Amino acid sequence: MPAVPSQQNTGTGDSAPGRAASGPGGAETGAPEAGSAAKPHRPGGQEKPGRSRQPALKRPRHRLSQFRLGHLLLFLALLAAWWIVTATGLVKPLFLPSPGAVWHSFVQSNTCRPVAEGQTAEICGEQNYFLWQHLLASLERIAVGVGVGFLAGTALGFLMGTIGWLGKLLDPYLNFLRSLPPLGYIGLLIVWFGIGDVSKVWLLFLAAFPPIAMSTLVGVRGVQKDRILAARSLGASRAQVLTRVILPSALPSILNGLRVATGFAWTTVVAAELNNGIPGIGALAYISGTQLNTPLTICCIIIIGIAAVLLDMGLKRLSTALVPWQGKA
Repeated sequence: MPAVPSQQNTGTGDSAPGRAASGPGGAETGAPEAGSAAKPHRPGGQEKPGRSRQPALKRPRHRLSQFRLGHLLLFLALLAAWWIVTATGLVKPLFLPSPGAVWHSFVQSNTCRPVAEGQTAEICGEQNYFLWQHLLASLERIAVGVGVGFLAGTALGFLMGTIGWLGKLLDPYLNFLRSLPPLGYIGLLIVWFGIGDVSKVWLLFLAAFPPIAMSTLVGVRGVQKDRILAARSLGASRAQVLTRVILPSALPSILNGLRVATGFAWTTVVAAELNNGIPGIGALAYISGTQLNTPLTICCIIIIGIAAVLLDMGLKRLSTALVPWQGKA
């Protein structure tokens, strides 16, 4: 009789197609099942990449809240130290009044009060103006002086940056003007324009013009030549190169110069309002100091500082909105 061939691994023929064969120890080997092969494989075992990014998005907000909390704690610590020094009598009130006295001066300078007890006549604010009116008058002078300085400074900076021989000719004079302190012009401006607002605006203009012109010049000279050549090779006119290439590239430097010039104008406003500066926050600070009204003097100084910080924050936000590409590669 012919020998019947023996079949090893009985039952393999009955197994379903695609089922893995059993290896040593009963472990399954081979290709996975069809259902499991259809599932997409994500490296690292991440089912949804968006889930792993959520903690990273929350960290900056958490750090920002901690930063603001640190600012608040520092302010409260300084205020407490100020109150302790004045409450314990370490410093005389004439030299350093208490926070309560400064706050009372702030409220009094923004309200109307009787001239004397039992009289119906009232006096409003300080020097017949409320404190916010003094601040508004100073802001108007700064706006005019810095505004004219911005227009003149950017125009001169563009001309010096785009016209080579003009830049070489005027560069020493611009550096000479930039090195002069604005306070040195006070006497001369009073002789020329009197003690009215014209001399004050001129002084603020001279404080703002040099940094704006210099920043514009640096920004225009810093434009990459390849961009200008590429624009000209594409058929751009001189005006298009100026408005589409040079201006956007120099705009960050121009806005930084505007911020610096505004800071210079704030530091000059007190000197600009020394003579006939009422209404004006700088003049009020000076007059209250000469009258030994220290609480009002400190109040004016704090108001000037807060207004300057808020104005700088506004200019910074404006710079971010106009130049969103600044600082990005």
